[in-house]
Amino acid sequence: MSVENTEQSVGKVVPQMADFDTPLVLRSGRVLDSYRLMYETYGTLNDRRDNAILVCHALSGNHHAAGYHHEDDKNPGWWDGAIGPGKPIDTNHFFVIALNNLGGCDGSTGPASIDPATGKPFGPDFPVMDVSDWVQSQARLIDRLDIRCLAAVVGGSLGGMQALRWAIDFPDRLRHCVMIASAAKLTAQNIAFNEVARQSIMKDPQFCDGRYLDAGVYPKQGLSLARMLGHITYLSEDSMREKFGRDHKSGTLNFNYDVDFQIESYLRYQGEHFSHRFDANTYLLMTKALDYFDPAADFDDDLVACLAQATCGFLIVSFSTDWRFSPERSEELVNALMEAKKSVAYMEVDAPQGHDAFLFPIPDYFSLLSIYLKQALVAEAQT
Repeated sequence: MSVENTEQSVGKVVPQMADFDTPLVLRSGRVLDSYRLMYETYGTLNDRRDNAILVCHALSGNHHAAGYHHEDDKNPGWWDGAIGPGKPIDTNHFFVIALNNLGGCDGSTGPASIDPATGKPFGPDFPVMDVSDWVQSQARLIDRLDIRCLAAVVGGSLGGMQALRWAIDFPDRLRHCVMIASAAKLTAQNIAFNEVARQSIMKDPQFCDGRYLDAGVYPKQGLSLARMLGHITYLSEDSMREKFGRDHKSGTLNFNYDVDFQIESYLRYQGEHFSHRFDANTYLLMTKALDYFDPAADFDDDLVACLAQATCGFLIVSFSTDWRFSPERSEELVNALMEAKKSVAYMEVDAPQGHDAFLFPIPDYFSLLSIYLKQALVAEAQT
């Protein structure tokens, strides 16, 4: 689908770069003396500069959330269904900012970037990131854009964790926090999945202790396996049964260890495709940020006391078949917000897609997101 045939698309977009020379002190105690953030914007910032929405990406996302990079582009941004004129995050009304987080592999400073001190890629020397580090760097970008207060910070999965961290760390700088298919911290099971994925990468003979770029090789097999494992957890049993069932790839059994079933073929394709576009060290970094996220730990593990720092309104969305970030985890968050006397709206959406449901244009989900943001815009215009 080309740009010309997409009436509700933001159209052709050009990524932008922001370079920062002010050192960033990280939660680990390490310091990034300088760094770059890659970002895109959609829509128009109004005269009051109060209609901006920050969209935070999940583990494998980036700054390209909507629109197209060239006229014949067949692959729009990763959340193109939600961002654009007349869509839930309506660019007729909002100025939308999407960026590639620090440690990413799509233009922002990360493990594959050149370390000024050595002239070689950072590789494993790049510091492990915490969600709070990302939020600090994002706030600097928002400062650069001369925006004092965001209308909303929106994110799914790991992106939702960033939205929550914004509400806690910068309560006066956002009016709404939208968390979709997310949680206040990972379960032990989630951490276990992430560790198996990391081990798949680090045990690859071509990982070279993280210095594969210096060696001119790449841990493709390990990264493919990590993605295959992750992808299984993003889908539900219902969605896999509906899409693949036990269908054979060739109509018969091979009686060997090659591909017999359609689901095997699909997973191998996903792993292969991902290994060509994503950096292995970035994958390690992103999964560790997921594991470390636990803002209540700063408040003696009291989630209610933690959420008491926030002053914004909240929208929490979960999906019925999401077993990686189950509705129960969202309900824990909703209950804590209510106990902290915060304004919160919540919906569990009946959807068969599993965790990946947050990326799909499910009518009830998109309608809720659209209504919530539009009502917020109207309410603020009347104050």
